[in-house]
Amino acid sequence: MKGLLPVFRRELSGYFTTPVALVFIVIFLFLAGVFTFQLGAFFERGQADLVVFFNFHPWLYLFLIPAVSMRLWAEERKTGTIELLLTLPISLSAAVVGKFLAAWAFAGIALALTFPLWITTNYLGNPDNGVILAGYLGSFLMAGAFLAIGSCISATTKSQVIAFIVSVVICLLFMLAGLKEVQGFVSGWLPLEAVKVIGSFSFLSRFEAISKGVLDLRDMIFFGSIIAVFVAATGVVVNMKKAE
Repeated sequence: MKGLLPVFRRELSGYFTTPVALVFIVIFLFLAGVFTFQLGAFFERGQADLVVFFNFHPWLYLFLIPAVSMRLWAEERKTGTIELLLTLPISLSAAVVGKFLAAWAFAGIALALTFPLWITTNYLGNPDNGVILAGYLGSFLMAGAFLAIGSCISATTKSQVIAFIVSVVICLLFMLAGLKEVQGFVSGWLPLEAVKVIGSFSFLSRFEAISKGVLDLRDMIFFGSIIAVFVAATGVVVNMKKAE
């Protein structure tokens, strides 16, 4: 992929040349702290683990990740810089993958900055650090899946607001797919096999298993497949829209 590294560097540095990075990271860390210590009753539970911390990640990502992804292509299309980007001596795939990886790396930086919670947990007790590490890995993979979906939606419109709203809705559908209430609702008019297939797309159930230390290869392949499919779809959409 010719030009992938320059695109990656350009996009990642772009986050830190504006207040976007600071605002996102501050909000993410603040909400992570509130959800863990206040809503999750971290100290009251009397357990040295980060279960409550990871339990809230899907809901944090549901709104914060689309806020990052909405600008990936919508802003380029609105300002007209997408034409300039695609006329540079780089391949389309390099542009798509480079922008996605930069956004994913940025999300990873925000996630890594929650390390004081890990240190605090080890100071207060003797947690299973293997489980915590698995939780961070699962969270990072899930963030990538959210970003891939948001990137694809961003490529379809010039409006960041529309990209944000549609991304939230689609990500919400992926999250709720495995809930018993949802499966009970669709089981009335879909075959049992179809209901099981819908349930297998649930981000919540996949991430819950990983965050408990169960590193099932199927769950990791699932998130990797979601990322690959939607990043590829982004390339197709950008290629179709570049003439508009």
